[in-house]
Amino acid sequence: MNLAEDMDAPELAALLHFYADAGVEWLVEDEPVDRFAQFAAQKAAQAEARAPASARQQQPAPNEQAPVSRPATPNRTAPTARASAPPPASAPVSVPDEQAVASARFAADSARSLDELKAALEAFNGCNLKNGARNTVFASGNPGSGIMVIGPMPNADDDRDGMPFSGRQGQLLDRMLGAIGLARDGVLLTNVIPWRPPGNRMPSQAEMDICRPFLERQVALAEPKLLLLLGNFPARFFFGGNGTIHSMRGEWRDLSFGGIAVSAIATLHPQELLAAPANKALAWQDLLMFKMRFSGH
Repeated sequence: MNLAEDMDAPELAALLHFYADAGVEWLVEDEPVDRFAQFAAQKAAQAEARAPASARQQQPAPNEQAPVSRPATPNRTAPTARASAPPPASAPVSVPDEQAVASARFAADSARSLDELKAALEAFNGCNLKNGARNTVFASGNPGSGIMVIGPMPNADDDRDGMPFSGRQGQLLDRMLGAIGLARDGVLLTNVIPWRPPGNRMPSQAEMDICRPFLERQVALAEPKLLLLLGNFPARFFFGGNGTIHSMRGEWRDLSFGGIAVSAIATLHPQELLAAPANKALAWQDLLMFKMRFSGH
């Protein structure tokens, strides 16, 4: 096992970054905790809760001798039926997905500007992803550019900074945009999902349905001419199907948002290029196609 005192600063930083990406928020606790004992106690409590009430009442406690059974004598003064105990308090009822989607649609459609949409998104509490995220990551950049770059969901860097495409992925995206004559502050950057899922897991279908109205309204309000979709998740979100980014990339498709026609093309996400640098040649082909299209506007 490597101890912290045996690591240098870069190694410690890389380790902490890995823990943050994995969803770890607390590294140590004030007092040592016996997790095995906790688990055993929880199992015992669950087993006792599942047992019939009569069995729990008749079961002798540890180190206690079971009472000797005696013939029961009728008690004519006692009531024939014993009052039932009050039921245990139930867990709060969660909002049904359909209701959450309807609330999201109403909140999104009520916004008349991107600022109003941002305020509505920050006030919206119908998606459980928000409960585990540090920040609501809204769009940044120039909404009047006519170009919108859409990624999947915030990562740990985005969630910490409250800005889309932060950290190493953002630095690579800056270089990708710069190679075709664009800059971060010259386009509008956003994500399909505005809150980081715990441990960077994939959002559920219900979570995607709840977030969809906000993104669609964001596109309708920004009125971009072109969309650049980065990665599998945004491509499937907009184009449908279960294809991979390699089967969906490099092809222009026409979409419509609130009566506004938009042309979209998908390419590989910066994280995919960091993991497999050989794919940069494919992304470069897509970027050149994107440049040819926006240069004509």
